[in-house]
Amino acid sequence: MNKLATFRRGGVHPDDKKALSKDKKLERLPLPHEIVVSMSQHLGAPALLVKKKGDEVKKGEVIGEEAGYISASVHSPVDGVVKDIIKVRVASGAVADAAVIECSPEQSNPFEEKHDWKSLSSSEIVDLIRKMGIVGMGGATFPTAVKVTIPMGKEVEALIINGVECEPYLTSDYRLMIEKPDEVLEGVMIAAKAVNPRRIIIGIEANKMDAVSLLEARISGFGYPIAVMPLKTKYPQGDEKQLIKATIGKEVPSGMLPLDVGAVVCNLGTCYALYEAAVYHKPLIERVITVSGEGINEPKNIIAPIGTKFSDLIAFCGGEKDDSAELVAGGPMMGFDVSDSATPMVKGSGGLLSLPLSADDFSAPCVLCGKCVQHCPMGLQPNKMFRNIKYGNYQAAMDLGLMDCKECGCCAYTCPSHLPLVQGFKLGKKMGRKKK
Repeated sequence: MNKLATFRRGGVHPDDKKALSKDKKLERLPLPHEIVVSMSQHLGAPALLVKKKGDEVKKGEVIGEEAGYISASVHSPVDGVVKDIIKVRVASGAVADAAVIECSPEQSNPFEEKHDWKSLSSSEIVDLIRKMGIVGMGGATFPTAVKVTIPMGKEVEALIINGVECEPYLTSDYRLMIEKPDEVLEGVMIAAKAVNPRRIIIGIEANKMDAVSLLEARISGFGYPIAVMPLKTKYPQGDEKQLIKATIGKEVPSGMLPLDVGAVVCNLGTCYALYEAAVYHKPLIERVITVSGEGINEPKNIIAPIGTKFSDLIAFCGGEKDDSAELVAGGPMMGFDVSDSATPMVKGSGGLLSLPLSADDFSAPCVLCGKCVQHCPMGLQPNKMFRNIKYGNYQAAMDLGLMDCKECGCCAYTCPSHLPLVQGFKLGKKMGRKKK
């Protein structure tokens, strides 16, 4: 095999742990008794809840209206009754209004009729994406309609589809590629209709070569103008800036966006959501989530309605083992510790992990080894930034490039002192913005 492309600077090679769930076919979660649908499911302003306690809701009905340009509407994933309106904290820490929906025993299926999207204009595709509440499914949850709205005077050289899934344990995107390749590829072409790129690239890491071969065969059969690019297995290759560097060789300068170098990056799971939105006019009301980790009895890839409680997902996987100590929403590198298993999943929930607590979970003083600097993919100095944040010198940390930190966790992964570097950078950004 020829030398595989990757980003140049930093990065780490953690054990991918994907064998736990890689061969687990998609399973649909039995309908929960109730779900909790937060209005904060995306970057930007939370949606405005338009339902009240006692209201009946239908599957796919708008229950939260977008509240600004950077916002997204929220739809009911089920037929049911709004049992209560509460404030809920999701795994990322965001607190917002939420509708507690008691699910009806009998559920309708209003998304069976197929629609022809090929006759739609780019602007009509964008409007449909906005109406369906689609956001980035890789975890960032940026409203997709905003991402694919190309300003006048800008051109897209490359539409880059992120099929990397570089976080350990997670296999939800992989299972979509293996089980629903035709739908995923049609979703890619829908995204291409919106942004009109000169070329289309799907980046997939080399630990998924069966997916590479399958998609290449399907692309050839359909005659799609799509190139599949195998990439070196390296974390955090799924980050936008690293993926752009790996696939088209361009670097996004500090403070600039991918579009400034002619790129639009779209997650593979988002492409599947685009397919369902354009073909069936189905809003983003469910997604695939990997439930895995050494603490889970039966790891699975589950299709579940948005708003499903983590406890219901864990129960469907046979529960947790006795030695499990830590619940993580997302991947182990960039995920969030979860203290309450009743926390609901959101549009960006790609994984739920149960991980035994490591014996090395302690911190000691920095030993000035420089490993964090060596492995930072953004070329920052995590040790110096952390030291400034520790002593309240937030502006000094900002001057060192704190806002360019992607919170990927490479520094913390390599730190022999086990310093809480990423948590420190999150705090530093928050305090730095307040100071400004």
